[in-house]
Amino acid sequence: MDVSDLPTRSRRAVLRATAAAGLGLAASRPGRADAAGTASFLVGRGISDATGEVAECGMMGYGRFDQQAAGLHTRLRARSFAIATPDGGDPVLLIVVDSPMIFESVHQAVLRRLGERFGDRYTEQNVLITATHTHAGPGGYSHHLLYNLTTIGFHRRTFDAVVDGIVESAERAHADLAPAELTLTHGELRDASANRSRAAFDRNPGDIRAHFPDAIDPQTSLLRIERAGRAVGAVNWFATHGTSMSGDNRLISADNKGYAAYHWEREVERVDYRADADPGFVSAFAQTNAGDMSPNLDLRPPATPEDFERTRVNGHRQYEAAVRQLGATGVRLTGGVDSRLVYVDLSEVVVSPEFTGDGRTHRTSKPAIGAPMAAGSTEDGPAFPGFAEGENPFWDAVSGSVVYGPAPELRDAQAPKAIVVPVGAMNHVYPWVQEQVPVQLVRVGRLHLIGIPGEVTIGAGLRLRRTVAGIAGADLADVLVAGYANSYFHYVTTPEEYDAQQYEGGSTLFGRWQLPALQQVVAELATAMRDGRRLPLGPVPPDLSGSQLSLQPPIVVDVPQPMRAFGDVLTGPRDSYRAGERVSVVFAGAHPGNDLHRRGTYLEVQRHEDGRWRTVADDGDWSTRFHWERDGIAASKVTVTWDVPGDAAPGGYRVRYHGHARHLTGAVSAFTGTTPTFTVSR
Repeated sequence: MDVSDLPTRSRRAVLRATAAAGLGLAASRPGRADAAGTASFLVGRGISDATGEVAECGMMGYGRFDQQAAGLHTRLRARSFAIATPDGGDPVLLIVVDSPMIFESVHQAVLRRLGERFGDRYTEQNVLITATHTHAGPGGYSHHLLYNLTTIGFHRRTFDAVVDGIVESAERAHADLAPAELTLTHGELRDASANRSRAAFDRNPGDIRAHFPDAIDPQTSLLRIERAGRAVGAVNWFATHGTSMSGDNRLISADNKGYAAYHWEREVERVDYRADADPGFVSAFAQTNAGDMSPNLDLRPPATPEDFERTRVNGHRQYEAAVRQLGATGVRLTGGVDSRLVYVDLSEVVVSPEFTGDGRTHRTSKPAIGAPMAAGSTEDGPAFPGFAEGENPFWDAVSGSVVYGPAPELRDAQAPKAIVVPVGAMNHVYPWVQEQVPVQLVRVGRLHLIGIPGEVTIGAGLRLRRTVAGIAGADLADVLVAGYANSYFHYVTTPEEYDAQQYEGGSTLFGRWQLPALQQVVAELATAMRDGRRLPLGPVPPDLSGSQLSLQPPIVVDVPQPMRAFGDVLTGPRDSYRAGERVSVVFAGAHPGNDLHRRGTYLEVQRHEDGRWRTVADDGDWSTRFHWERDGIAASKVTVTWDVPGDAAPGGYRVRYHGHARHLTGAVSAFTGTTPTFTVSR
């Protein structure tokens, strides 16, 4: 995509006019790394919209069939960082996406598109794509059936939006490459996570429990990007789940990590996502080993709409922890970049005694779902009734007598899991879950990122980090697990945690020895990187794009309410509002799936200024919400709300709604609805 086709109008002047004094100083503060001399790296940054469908699409994360999207709270974005050395050597590309998961379907499509655009500059070896793991994103973009059940199959429009957003952000990052310095800092954040699986964690040996005395991983790490002594971007890593938004929520949302990035970019640095193809500041909040880390400090699933405030508070704490590191001395990175990736068939890994811990050789097995996985995480969002974390007497008995009895190798790999769904066997009929998975190691200076396509507990993450640190000769703090990377295979627990068969253990598909198998793989990657060797790619998973099922009924036709036209205001605003109040208006609408408005907006809040209407908020802002609902068979009601900010400038305002209606001929036409003017005062 040519970035020159982006809208040229900007709201930056309006935003700055209403901003509090000094709001952007944090990112402008010079870092303490020496900016003199030749830059150590070339770094580029890019952002793009990767939202997908916001109505009548199953949401991904909680596994609930009833959680169908019905609107939009915040847009989902892909943020890319291209990092290379000035001598033109092989780069690395770090991508963080406001997304529930990165599936192999997306990984393959992105790599194919980057190959068409850049040749062999960006490949599976040096591109690391990670998800923030929001549980409030649209699903249906996997090529494996298990993840498309709640979406009634594959959703092409959401898949295209995710892939297009990632690729565009990567293209923008590549175009933005310029001399820069990178500084790595570490801090602690202790009030944004809690261990939701303490019974399992406490089974770990003393070395793990001593490393995490509070059963959380408080480390927050920041990679600071500076040009001419000024911070122009940052990547933060911290372990907490994307479950601040509840399973009862029906609005697409980037959850806590998305809010942290949005707050830094939009509310502090005044980035205009729709107008700024080359924003002055880009921040990403990435996951690490968040498998057993919950943002719900009371270990209770939040209700909605209270979950919106929980999301904001948790995200703001992550932002504050990151910005505290912005002016810290840190370590100026040198030494270039490097990367390795291999594919591993996790269903048949022979694990050597060096990694099993009991002096014996063990094997992984075909993937299997345990009863605790069906129960869900009771602290973040229960799944199916009739199942429990821990013991499930019926399924325990069936597995012990019927499943494991005639299969001692399966017992060694999977016991004590109470197997409910033998998805490995089902893969022979149709691809339910992935078995050939990517494992990656990326190095930027002294920072090492272990790309794991799953949800790694802090105990399991510590073992992976220690494995790499020992071989690479790196400080443990500088070795991070990059979870939810490049693909998805559910959870990774230590063998000791696995034995507790909490939700995380029941979701460790390849059995008790899955973590040791991964330690063995990352040891090979770290050794090869240290020695400057390349490794065989391994068993590349098949491309399943040609065999997808899609049972979602299509959008047939839109009609307005009787005696109404599309865009008509059904419920108008009051005449006046004060700061802190909520404006709520209703329009005669159409199905949002007719046009996803990627890089655009379904709504605008505008203020009348100097004889012109200027946009002050859109559907990507925290202050707005876009609700959609059917009204009869083919009509739609669209409710737009705007929480008037405390610093809103007094004056006249209006709300606009941009929709697209589908006609019986199949043609789709655009329309706009506009409310009467209302006033805002303080």
